[in-house]
Amino acid sequence: MHGEYKVPGGKLVVVDLEVVDGRFAGVRIAGDFFLEPDSALAAMDSAVEGLAADASGKDIAGAIRAALPPGAELLGVDPEGIATAVRRAVAGGREWGDYPWRLLRGPALPPRVQVALDEVLTERVGAGLREPTLRFWEWDRSAVVIGSFQSVRNEVDLEAARRYDVEVVRRISGGGAMYMAGGQVIVYSITAPIELVQGMSFADSYAFLDEWAVAGLRSLGIDATYVPLNDIASPAGKIGGAAQKRLAGGGLLHHVTMAYDMDGERMTQILRIGREKLSDKGIASAAKRVDPIRSQTGLEREAIIDALIGVFRDRYGLRDDVLTAEELAEAEALAATKFSDPEWTNRVP
Repeated sequence: MHGEYKVPGGKLVVVDLEVVDGRFAGVRIAGDFFLEPDSALAAMDSAVEGLAADASGKDIAGAIRAALPPGAELLGVDPEGIATAVRRAVAGGREWGDYPWRLLRGPALPPRVQVALDEVLTERVGAGLREPTLRFWEWDRSAVVIGSFQSVRNEVDLEAARRYDVEVVRRISGGGAMYMAGGQVIVYSITAPIELVQGMSFADSYAFLDEWAVAGLRSLGIDATYVPLNDIASPAGKIGGAAQKRLAGGGLLHHVTMAYDMDGERMTQILRIGREKLSDKGIASAAKRVDPIRSQTGLEREAIIDALIGVFRDRYGLRDDVLTAEELAEAEALAATKFSDPEWTNRVP
């Protein structure tokens, strides 16, 4: 069995092993990480050797950490990263480059259709009816997209939303509310088979799925980093946040909203939670908590998207694609039923 894991912001770790009578055997840990002393590599192999094949990532990491000799230095990876590679070997985790990725960019659609498309495309990828896809959203009106488990009343000032003609849409993933004004945010969705993150914890998968985007921002001169659990940030402030949903049919949805430009005053009039967060942190302006990409680069929104696409294409391959008429029709039908239904939107009032 063979497993690989590229630590976000770190190095690659590779594990080859067998399972004999329910236990790990023939364990070989390798990678482009740094380790001193050399003898610690054999100690890590021995630590995993003989563990039960269903050992948790926590137990594997604990065994590796305990086996490291005093003063050992492990750089570019940690015992948790090695444990993830072990679990991916057993679970059959795949790599980005194992898939023929497709790019969808536009068209501009209503926000309800966009969230419906996330569900439709994820189901199709899980069923093998569409190849894994990177999709950048465009929309034709402003909206607040709330997380699957959020309370509408707690998150949104409905009177302000009506006053500014901002619709409220509930998505299928968890996480926080997104204020999506035209031209002010960059939103992308990744729809992939669940095997891409097999053997990873949810927390690990967030960093893994956004590592390319962090690299893309850094290529533009932004000192971007991943901040657990689901944020992308820089020293100037938060840039964006991610959310994720795994469907029973085998599809994985991971989507991210990043602030390109921002009307902080408008945002905090519409989002109730924004006022509380600002108050709690003693911050007078939303712009001091969420720092837009435009202010850090001076680049147009389309140029930022071009750069992100370029990094993904260089790393994993990416072919331009378009929505099929069937996909769009299915999303529009779902938007007109599920995502327009007050029972869905207000399922957590």
